[in-house]
Amino acid sequence: MQNQFLLYGANGYTGRLIARMAKDYGLLPVLAGRNASVLEAMGSELGLSFQVIDLSDKEKLVGLLRSFPLVLHAAGPFVHTAKPMVEACLEAGTHYIDITGEIAVFELLKRTDDLARAKNIMIMPGVGFDVVPTDCMALFLKNQMPDAVNLKLAFASIGGKLSHGTATTMAEGMGEGSAVRLNGKITRVPLGHKGMWVDFGLKKLFVMTIPWGDISTAYTTTGIPNIETYTGASPKTFQLLKWQNGFNWILKLSLVRNYYKKKIKKMPAGPSDDMRAKAKSIVWGQVENASGQQISAIQEGPEGYTLTAISSLLIAKKILSGNFKPGYQTPAACFGEDLVMEIPGVKRRLVAS
Repeated sequence: MQNQFLLYGANGYTGRLIARMAKDYGLLPVLAGRNASVLEAMGSELGLSFQVIDLSDKEKLVGLLRSFPLVLHAAGPFVHTAKPMVEACLEAGTHYIDITGEIAVFELLKRTDDLARAKNIMIMPGVGFDVVPTDCMALFLKNQMPDAVNLKLAFASIGGKLSHGTATTMAEGMGEGSAVRLNGKITRVPLGHKGMWVDFGLKKLFVMTIPWGDISTAYTTTGIPNIETYTGASPKTFQLLKWQNGFNWILKLSLVRNYYKKKIKKMPAGPSDDMRAKAKSIVWGQVENASGQQISAIQEGPEGYTLTAISSLLIAKKILSGNFKPGYQTPAACFGEDLVMEIPGVKRRLVAS
């Protein structure tokens, strides 16, 4: 069936959202994951079939993937789960997309390019809010200024909150610092080593540097050698981080990280439907050339998890219809700067720098 794909991690917050919205896009996911009882309940509720599979069972996983043209991988943290799934996809000849935002994962999967081309399959991590809106912004600005040498990207949410999966990924990265792209190379820097105020159009917010996936993907998409990524944060948090060298070692302790993971599990799984409907995601970008000329743009759209579900389904539908490029790909490089504009409610415009 041309509209059928495997949705692994279907029982997670974002996986559930993707499964619920799939029929709106004419798609028929087969739910997959490790929790049989949850998958059975979801399948019954949504009228979808399911498969119970653990990523550690490679033989069974490859056998299952051979029955599908595409897997949408939604089970993080992807730094642990992406490698076994991609290796199985390469063996089975199955297209791979995921919703990661982790730099290390993008860099890891980039190295599968030759193998994926040989198999005539596409490997595209980051098909959700990480990194579709920012990747499209990066290419949009690059096309406005082809000689750009510096790129800044910032994003924030108005009225949203984190899911368990996102919060857990952040907990696993506690104390690890941040990264920028400097003269073409990924360079480690302290978390929040820079901060600034940004006018997003809807609101003016303080932002600080974080290790967002675009440090990897925006370079692949645009070739711009110097890239910084920012997100909304309180100025108080930014000031506190100036002392981080003194306590980062504590945050790296398994005891501390596990403590925060237990706290996360006690929280709601993610934003409610009502909260998602009212919330918005906002993105700002700026490019600069060697002469110091600058071009800036802003973009607004649906709440981040809503956007992730829509963008991942749009990309899945394109691939299933034969619209793909073999090898490792980034969303905007493959589908163009206006991919994000296909998402209902997205607006983008140039602004004064």
